[in-house]
Amino acid sequence: MAKMGKKYTDSAKLIDRSKAYDPSEAMALVCQTAKAKFDETVEIHIRLGVDSRHADQQVRGAVVLPNGTGKTVKTLVFVKDPAKIEAATAAGADYVGGAEFVEKITKENWFDFDVVIASPDMMGVIGRLGKVLGPKGLMPSPKNGTVTPDVARAVNEAKAGKIEYRLDKTNIIHCPLGKVSFGEQKLQENFDALVGAVIKAKPAAAKGQYIKSCVIASTMGPGVKINQAKLG
Repeated sequence: MAKMGKKYTDSAKLIDRSKAYDPSEAMALVCQTAKAKFDETVEIHIRLGVDSRHADQQVRGAVVLPNGTGKTVKTLVFVKDPAKIEAATAAGADYVGGAEFVEKITKENWFDFDVVIASPDMMGVIGRLGKVLGPKGLMPSPKNGTVTPDVARAVNEAKAGKIEYRLDKTNIIHCPLGKVSFGEQKLQENFDALVGAVIKAKPAAAKGQYIKSCVIASTMGPGVKINQAKLG
């Protein structure tokens, strides 16, 4: 087992590993135990009582965090309508275009963006990027609002802190909640928005306990277990 640093060890002493905390207590502890010299990201890890191997038990969607993520998001927009090109650019899209970006990604292994947005008529053009963007979680999707006729709105939402949540192969959702510098209240507001969206997305086929466990932690800090009974 890797040896933990002194800061981590000191922080871990403040947390009762056998206890599941109320969300507000957990948020306070995460802020208190973040000791790194940089502004750490606070992340949430939610284990769900579903089986992601079954199509009717998938949990995936997107939510705009009320206080953003604290990260500057770069957007790539695939669109050809001149009016929509202008609207996406005005909304602050970092890259706007069509087939030239497909070529840049495939030939240059270019990934200087965090979110990909497309108008529906462009999906035929970017379809061959599925094998490249899919594994990175970057392929645009109507379900997440990244395939839409209103590309300008999608850009605004991405810039405002829209995040995607989805199950990994072990039925866990991993998402950022913001930066430690946000403070407890803003992190709590983001937490409530995300957890509320995940609960709302519960599949009809899910049986038994839906939220199995929930842990939050800063980038370099110890995990804090949350009492899932308090999550609705």
